[in-house]
Amino acid sequence: MIRKLKSCGQHQISPKNSVRVQKRREDEGSHGSAFRRRHESVRLRSDSGADIDAATPLHVRCSSVLPGPSSVALPSGLHPLSLSTPPRRAVLCLLSAAGRCSGSSRHPSTVVCLLPTLAESSRRAGSCAAKLAIRRTLAQGGSYAARTRALPSQSRYFHATVFRQKAQSAPVPRPVPLSRLTDSFLDGTSSVYLEELQRAWEADPNSVDESWDNFFRNFVGQAATSPGISGQTIQESMRLLLLVRAYQVNGHMKAKLDPLGLEEREIPDELDLALYGFTEADLDREFFIGVWRMAGFLSENRPVQTLRSILTRLEQAYCGSIGFEYMHIADREKCNWLRDKIETPTPMQYNRQRREVILDRLIWSTQFENFLATKWTTAKRFGLEGGETLIPGMKEMFDRAAYLGVESIVIGMPHRGRLNVLGNVVRKPLRQIFSEFSGGTKPVDEVGLYTGTGDVKYHLGTSYDRPTRGGKRIHLSLVANPSHLEAVDPVVVGKTRAKQYYSNDVDRTKNMAILIHGDGSFAGQGVVYETLHLSALPNYTTGGTIHIVVNNQVAFTTDPRAGRSSQYCTDVAKALNVPIFHVNGDDVEAVVHACELAAEWRQTFHSDVVVDLVCYRRYGHNEIDEPSFTQPKMYKIIRSHPSSLEIYQKKLLESGQVTKDDIDKIQSKVNLILNEEFVASKDYVPKRRDWLSSHWFGFKSPEQLSRVRNTGVKPEILKNVGKAITTLPENFKPHRGVKKVYEQRAQMIETGEGIDWAVAEALAFATLLVEGNHVRLSGQDVERGTFSHRHSVLHDQETGEKYCPLDHVLSNQNDEMFTVSNSSLSEFGVLGFELGYSMENPNSLVIWEAQFGDFANGAQVIFDQFLSSGESKWLRQTGLAVLLPHGYDGQGPEHSSARLERFLQMSDDNPYVIPEMEPTLRKQIQECNWQVVNATTPANYFHVLRRQIHRDFRKPLIVMAPKNLLRHKDCKSNLSEFDDVQGHPGFDKQGTRFKRLIKDQNDHSDLEEGIRRLVLCSGKVYYELDDERKKVGAKDVAICRVEQLCPFPYDLIQRELKRYPNAEIVWCQEEPMNMGAYSYIAPRLSTAMRDLGRGTFEDIKYVGRAPSAATATGFYQVHVKEQTELVQKAVQANPINFPF
Repeated sequence: MIRKLKSCGQHQISPKNSVRVQKRREDEGSHGSAFRRRHESVRLRSDSGADIDAATPLHVRCSSVLPGPSSVALPSGLHPLSLSTPPRRAVLCLLSAAGRCSGSSRHPSTVVCLLPTLAESSRRAGSCAAKLAIRRTLAQGGSYAARTRALPSQSRYFHATVFRQKAQSAPVPRPVPLSRLTDSFLDGTSSVYLEELQRAWEADPNSVDESWDNFFRNFVGQAATSPGISGQTIQESMRLLLLVRAYQVNGHMKAKLDPLGLEEREIPDELDLALYGFTEADLDREFFIGVWRMAGFLSENRPVQTLRSILTRLEQAYCGSIGFEYMHIADREKCNWLRDKIETPTPMQYNRQRREVILDRLIWSTQFENFLATKWTTAKRFGLEGGETLIPGMKEMFDRAAYLGVESIVIGMPHRGRLNVLGNVVRKPLRQIFSEFSGGTKPVDEVGLYTGTGDVKYHLGTSYDRPTRGGKRIHLSLVANPSHLEAVDPVVVGKTRAKQYYSNDVDRTKNMAILIHGDGSFAGQGVVYETLHLSALPNYTTGGTIHIVVNNQVAFTTDPRAGRSSQYCTDVAKALNVPIFHVNGDDVEAVVHACELAAEWRQTFHSDVVVDLVCYRRYGHNEIDEPSFTQPKMYKIIRSHPSSLEIYQKKLLESGQVTKDDIDKIQSKVNLILNEEFVASKDYVPKRRDWLSSHWFGFKSPEQLSRVRNTGVKPEILKNVGKAITTLPENFKPHRGVKKVYEQRAQMIETGEGIDWAVAEALAFATLLVEGNHVRLSGQDVERGTFSHRHSVLHDQETGEKYCPLDHVLSNQNDEMFTVSNSSLSEFGVLGFELGYSMENPNSLVIWEAQFGDFANGAQVIFDQFLSSGESKWLRQTGLAVLLPHGYDGQGPEHSSARLERFLQMSDDNPYVIPEMEPTLRKQIQECNWQVVNATTPANYFHVLRRQIHRDFRKPLIVMAPKNLLRHKDCKSNLSEFDDVQGHPGFDKQGTRFKRLIKDQNDHSDLEEGIRRLVLCSGKVYYELDDERKKVGAKDVAICRVEQLCPFPYDLIQRELKRYPNAEIVWCQEEPMNMGAYSYIAPRLSTAMRDLGRGTFEDIKYVGRAPSAATATGFYQVHVKEQTELVQKAVQANPINFPF
């Protein structure tokens, strides 16, 4: 686009000779004073190369000027100009811009918007040509400039251009129309430079350029006063804008957040009025501070205000009981939304009816804690005293969320205040809570129902359909959790995501997660950060989580200054660009307002938000703890500090909105109900299993036997889905290596032979999808697979588009029915997420795969506190499957072992008692806490995955997944092993199902007296043992694979012991003796042997690596030597005499 500058009596250069700017910048040095000169040589050339005289009017190619981060907002048709724009380009662009911005009747001095930047350009421009051009533009802009006229208000962001017909004198500069400035303009150096320039002119008019001398003379001597503005200068306008910005950025540092007044806070100088040159005399002057496209105080719609009223509202909005942190958010729309909510014309006030509701809820919260403290004086309850306002805050948040469309909320929280939330928010029967205090243990009134080990009352969860103040109902679920702080966070988020899937909540507005944290744990626990960073990932987002930090300013006995390095405990959340509302916990109305605002934010922007509830802990960490040992000063103040209820009651009584009788009536009602519930608690027995949602109805507890089901699939279904998962679109161009892989897979399905691990897995997923089940696979690099074996997501090599064959097994298949997703580089957070996901609905196969099994211990808390013990403690079942690549192949101590021994150690099956075994009703697996398997064939892997769904109960599954078996020539299966046809290899006496033990593959009869050694093993070492046996011709050695380690297959082991009555019994493993399965297998194997009269523990021989501190050697040659020796020893002709 070519723009023209007009000049009387001058000729114009042809458009063909548009100006090119060639710049040769000399060293400008570091930033110095506003008057440091920066010299540049400027040469203006036409397209033809001829020099252009500085006095000649120019056509400027403005399209080459790029806007920068600190740009002036110009009228329509003008380019934004950055202060960082190269000076010569800035000069040329401003020559064009100044000629079009001289103002209109509404904003007569719009050109002033450009003056600071223009002046900066003038200062930088060293050539006479540039200075002369700027001087001429300033002097003649009023005569020959194209003026802009604002359209009516409904179109105020568009402008019409009207040209003057004759020359007139330059208009008198007026106060800057700040509605033409953007907030980014304030970040530049323009205002500073202009102030320095004016000071220099005031000291010596000859010290500035002639154009600036004329400007300041007119501005000071003849400036007109806009209606309602008392002599407002551009400098004052900018300083006032900076003052407002300072409150927006730093006002929270002056907010009255600490109820105890203990925090020593340094108020930033930026909040000092004197810093901006204002005095007491300016307080009653009127100012207009509207900024284009800004909200709140800086909105163009705000009337002219006095400096005093502006300051008052700034203090009220930003320095009251709520401190708002949001200016770190790099999104104008979000910031403007918050400004509209925060910077209201008058402070927020609740009416009498709302205050009565808030009072009632605060009384319930306070009286509940008082009641527990009176009845059970020495019991640990981790009360909420000092933070009682959490309860009315949460209730109001839920009311607001329900009004905005939320139908279900999943809550996670620690022990502090949990009983209060259970009783007052989630509505767990008070009599049940009181019964738990009194020692009640019977969970439900059902005969033979599994009771588990139970847990302390402040770890338990429940669910409830709660009516709201607005007449709606909202489902609340409080997730049970351990004492490991913040460990429940990803579990809650995962459960919420699953709820969204099953309710078809694609907009993520109906199901919401709320996490309640402690101040020490929010800042200190790494899983908080891991969970926060799942919030915007496509396959993990829940549309925003509301975080409430119950900040009692002490972590057990640790002061904040010893517990975190940041100013606030919530600073970790700034990484997500989410707002943080710090609120004084003694101001219940402020707490309610912050909680309501958090709900509105979440429903509007579908991202996380944090409420930092700054309160205190009236007693110790628990009620029998003495806090004065470590916080004497704090607790001296706390002892005499009134409760939030006392403070609020006093406020309402003074306002006259409630009377003493009103308060007494509410308190009497609450006390009456509490006492009635206490009496009823003595005989209380729960009438329903509230730990199972409707999705789980019909599923069995460990005491209710479930039939074992077959997992084979009809051959025609296998063929159909096999074709679907190996067929790619004709126009899709995968990598040639991946294309070859899929061609080979298609051949496997066609011939029914050589099915490998990846195809078996895909067939398991596809057949479950056909049956209507949801399948989700998550973990690091799972789309391709760590070992480049899965390739579930293909990438077009030309377009980059993705294609997942398992998304197309069914016609019109739901987008998320099959989900495979690379996760963030996290174990704790992602495994916790998948655990929560699996808990929502039993009709889903949810899998987490570790990159290597060695890395699974990064999520040890999830394995220890949730997965292995959750059903026993909280009666919560889950069918989560965990794939842990495991196997010794010379990759060193960090890429060899999934720590099989740890999972087996956590197994709860009794090593000295053989359980009752029955083929169709197998009680053993229902009573065990989880399953640990080490499958060695693709078909067995297929069946163990399908077994997770084809049951009337759910158990976690730990799979020692293979690495080099993924492509091993012998690790193949035929398609007939997957089907349900009688007579096929996979079909045994009961049907086709997962084989817990695979017998020796030689054609042995039921009695083989000639076999001298029975080698039991698990995992890939079998293939090496079999190769060695063939190599040395050891036909008198039988090798059996224990595919399911836990629960131990006593029945099948005894079957093999009977088959080989004269065989020496050997356990062979790759792992060191103090690792692997040996310590788990040995006592159970000896129990099976003793029951048959085959010997004792000493008769079990061990072949494997010696005990070791590290899982494996880091030297490949040493690995090969160790592996060769143990394989050879297992099949050697001589008897084995180790360890006995």
